[in-house]
Amino acid sequence: MSVIPMPRAGEVSEFLENGAPKAIREAVEDARKRDTLAGDYPYPRWMNKGDYKDALKPLQLELMKLQHWLTASSARVVVVFEGRDTAGKGGCINRIADVMSHRILRVEALPKPTDREAREWYFQRYVARLPAGGEMVLFDRSWYNRAVVEHVFGFCTPAQRAAFFDQLPGFENLLVQDGIHFIKIWLNVSRAEQVRRLLAREDDPMKHWKLSGLDVKGLAKWDSYTHAIAQTFERSHSAAAPWTVIRSEDKYRARLAVLQHILGQIPYTDKDQIAAPDPAICGTPALWQPELWDDGT
Repeated sequence: MSVIPMPRAGEVSEFLENGAPKAIREAVEDARKRDTLAGDYPYPRWMNKGDYKDALKPLQLELMKLQHWLTASSARVVVVFEGRDTAGKGGCINRIADVMSHRILRVEALPKPTDREAREWYFQRYVARLPAGGEMVLFDRSWYNRAVVEHVFGFCTPAQRAAFFDQLPGFENLLVQDGIHFIKIWLNVSRAEQVRRLLAREDDPMKHWKLSGLDVKGLAKWDSYTHAIAQTFERSHSAAAPWTVIRSEDKYRARLAVLQHILGQIPYTDKDQIAAPDPAICGTPALWQPELWDDGT
């Protein structure tokens, strides 16, 4: 059998050994597999897998009702998934995509802009991927790249970022005013847990493709990301387009909260009683503030 390339092998381990704060290194090295690592996360261990599956099934059945309603009503739904690297965006999206028809549901994970796209209005390539009637689109990262990742790595100028924030409220208001059910979810993970998840990608040939050079470089930019995220919440959390923050230290609890929140926000027919997301891990950006400088110390 041919060898599967793993070009980033050893790079996260190198950061953990020589670049990470001592508290982060100790937290990662001392943790058991299913321990949660954020100091103030309300649950010390991951949810039991059997309990998670039992709770997931009825929520996925509700997604079937949502799917039928989309077809019958020609409604449009957009869900933006954002968060730090390894926060669990893909896993949450997969729990939806696993059961919904791909004729109705689309997942958009846009690559680096082409030369032509880089010369367009910034929002233009995202507009082209918005849903038509009877469709639901999940953005695995979105136009908020400009607010955080592009800013942290210097891929945009301060003037371009300022223009983005100036235009953003009008853009999102237009989506809502045109009748789109618009949901923004920010998944948040602690620094120690992020390192642990990147280490898992480093050594596993089935996950290594998820580990990019940007992920590795971003490990040393935790505080820069934190400042950029704080500014983003301040400039983009509004009554028309609010952020919902979900602490994803435990992926199982986070996935359930994501589905509960989405299903709770959309007025599809024949909806069963759905429990509200756990308020200890799901809320407004105020929930994120206690973790503002949470580096495990």
